[in-house]
Amino acid sequence: MTLEGHNITVAYDHRIAVADVTLSLKQGEITSIIGPNGAGKSTLLRTLNGQLPRSSGAVLLDGEPIERLNRRSISRRIAVVAQEAELRFPVTVVEFVLGGRFAWATHSGWGWETERDVDIAESVLRETELSDLSARLMNELSGGERQRALMARALATEAPILLLDEPTANLDLSHQATLLSLVRARCDQRRAAALVVTHDINLASEFADNILLMKQGRTVHSGKPEQVLTPEILHDVFEIRVLVDAHPVTGGPRITPVHEPISVNRDSRSV
Repeated sequence: MTLEGHNITVAYDHRIAVADVTLSLKQGEITSIIGPNGAGKSTLLRTLNGQLPRSSGAVLLDGEPIERLNRRSISRRIAVVAQEAELRFPVTVVEFVLGGRFAWATHSGWGWETERDVDIAESVLRETELSDLSARLMNELSGGERQRALMARALATEAPILLLDEPTANLDLSHQATLLSLVRARCDQRRAAALVVTHDINLASEFADNILLMKQGRTVHSGKPEQVLTPEILHDVFEIRVLVDAHPVTGGPRITPVHEPISVNRDSRSV
């Protein structure tokens, strides 16, 4: 299963949000998109899922243009964790996660879920440490718990392609590592392909096989973490000096911002 974007350009009201970006997601690999705010990261992800129209370029799912496929066919192959998920009516955590199986339902009426669907939902609830919250309403969850539920729903689809927009937002350090380890396991054990948009460069360095660095809608650099995450490249993109050394455990790049002291003109301060 492959997902490819070729020379993708997306424009809003004459403003170019994504400009001529090409990437390919490969089985067994995590690709991370990083870049400053407004770089076009989330727009690119939504375009790859067929949710946003392109001005030019092509998106191919298993070699077929994505616009030729219906949403059910896409949902069976691509699972998405978006930054914001709107819930229009009260639903429990287990019901929300089980909804990730709906693309596989043989009918849309009451009782569509099978015993296997329920088993899969319960399994991913355990993986994301949500079993004890399964009967809670989604709107009663904390931000971090809700984010884990979004990931559980995506994993429940068993889709071979995962598109994850800030999947670790609102999570503590422990759950950040847990969720990305689950994504890593899906890629390693089930040959899934994952695209992760994140602002956390060190998490991208630790978990990603490939990194796409964007700025102002364009690809600035792409490659292995050690090729992209250099002091010179990061300074050019983020306009801040960083120290890059080797992580003491993984050996991958570890990035530490170097904050320059801000000088204050004593005469200009108000008394």
